[in-house]
Amino acid sequence: MIDLYTAATPNGWKVSIALEEMGLPYTVHPLAFSKQEQKAEWYLKINPNGRIPAIVDRSNDDFAVFESGAILIYLAEKTGQLMPEDPKGRSRVIQWLMFQMAGVGPMMGQANVFFRYAPEKIPYAIDRYQREVRRLFEVLERQLSANEYVAGYEYSIADISHWSWIHGHEWSGPNLLDGLPELQRWITLIGDRPAVQKGRAVPPPGDIGDKDKTTLDTGSKILV
Repeated sequence: MIDLYTAATPNGWKVSIALEEMGLPYTVHPLAFSKQEQKAEWYLKINPNGRIPAIVDRSNDDFAVFESGAILIYLAEKTGQLMPEDPKGRSRVIQWLMFQMAGVGPMMGQANVFFRYAPEKIPYAIDRYQREVRRLFEVLERQLSANEYVAGYEYSIADISHWSWIHGHEWSGPNLLDGLPELQRWITLIGDRPAVQKGRAVPPPGDIGDKDKTTLDTGSKILV
């Protein structure tokens, strides 16, 4: 059994989607950002960085793993799924996973903030991050023009990692997918997977953090 500490964010969806794809039983513990639950002392013992997601593998001596990319690699190695066994294939998946972790996620995150949430609209910042997001999307377009999936011809944790962010591209700005048919094809391809749809719905929308409420059963066990 895996305990998943998460919230309804792109990084959180990476792990719930992976768990659904791998068929691993897991219990969801949604953290309420409005209550700063991710900064609570008990949670910092699981994730010293005070961010989501994190997991605790109860079947492996309560082993805790934080950082979404590290969690995906851990789960892939644990199950032997969504990661090639050959060294070159494994390296390709990890390379593209790191591309998302170091590039797509941070740049989309900054674009989201300056385009959607910043109290002051700063044109330079908006343009800078939107241009970088578009450049990264163009890198993926070239890769996907020769490959069905991000890291080649097999679905992998690299696809899960990218899709969790890129399917919400409109939050970073308008027209970012214009003229990128392969990336659009891939977004639909991944989004049509039943496990992706189920994982994307975990946890339910809203700020859930009252641990005294009744357990909500939505297929996987969600403690609220």
